[in-house]
Order: sequence, then C-alpha cells, then structure tokens
Amino acid sequence: MPLDAPPQLMNLPLNSDASEAARRDRDIVELMAAGAAEAAFERLAARYSPKVYRLCLAMLREPARAEEAAQDSLLRAWRALAGYRPAVGALSTWLYAITRNRCLTLIERSGPITASLADEAVQAEADELAAPDESRGADGHALLHRLVDALPDAQRLALTLYYYEERAVAEVAAMLGLPEATVKTHLHRGRQALRGRLAEQGLADPALWL
Repeated sequence: MPLDAPPQLMNLPLNSDASEAARRDRDIVELMAAGAAEAAFERLAARYSPKVYRLCLAMLREPARAEEAAQDSLLRAWRALAGYRPAVGALSTWLYAITRNRCLTLIERSGPITASLADEAVQAEADELAAPDESRGADGHALLHRLVDALPDAQRLALTLYYYEERAVAEVAAMLGLPEATVKTHLHRGRQALRGRLAEQGLADPALWL
C-alpha cells in the first residue's frame, strides 16, 4: 500500500476478543473513524514516540540515526494513517511494522554497525574485568552491554527490548514482528550465549548479571 496515497479508513468495529493492545488504542481508532485524523495522530505520537525511538535505537544502535528513523517512521505513519484497518491487527503492531521496515531499509543502505568480541578494545576490557569487585560495577555493566551488542541481531534485539527497555514478551514480539514463541527462543539462546561468554571471562555467577 503506497504511503502517500492511502485509501479511506474503513470504520470496522473491534471484535470482543480483541487483543489488549487493540483495546488500549481504541480511543485513537475511534477518533480516526470520526474523521479526527490530526487528533488521532497527536494521541498516537504522544503514546508511542518513546517506544518507536527505542525500537529504532535497538535496531540501529546509534542515537542520531535512531532519532531520524523514529521521526521518519512517525511521518510515514501519519501519511498512511487513513489506510489503517483495525481488523488486521492492533494499531501499535501496525506502527511497529512501519518502524521496523524503515530501520531495515536504513540498515540495508548503509550496513549495520557491528561489534566483535575479537576487537582488541573489547578483549582488553574483558581481561580487566576478569575478577570484578563492587567498585567495578559500572564497568561490569558496560562489559555486559558489549557482550549483548556482539550477539546475533535477533538475540541482541530481543534481550535489549526485554531487559533494558523492560518490554513484555508480547510487546517485543509485536515490535519485531515475530511470534512470542520465537522471541522466547531468542531470549533463551541469548542468555545461554551470555552465560558462556561470562564464564569464559571468569566472571561471577551469571545470575547476578542477568
């Protein structure tokens, strides 16, 4: 569906078994159905701008790129808002899909930012923290961030959104366009990988980190 030429919104009622996300945004859908598109978008942006930015940051890993992508995603959502149909899914899921696709396009154009545990700086930091004490807590968290950044993208995104952004599994699934079971698998594998890397560095009980 072209973003610049969306069809008119169909005034479809939400089913009684609508998801919690759909019920949460019913007020916005009703504004759209009433023809109050600007008011609907203002409410949508106020409710979801921080989450859109966090998804962009988790995918792009650069604050400046994430900010630009978030603004662009919201602009695209505004242009396509009249084409949204409640029957096909929650409004938040639709917005996350626009955001995710925009980030994937940016990654494809410029290439993802990569971090490798083989980098000398990362290895040096890991060696320094081989036997951390309480005074090194902040450095330890920095190392954990590095370890997370070095995971495969699917695991990194799932862990970042679930732990650092404190999103529920259902919301992580919606943001990434994945089944909840798949998100749980990525979380499990990511945790296992982190435990292995922490153990290799001689760090304390991984449960303290995770």
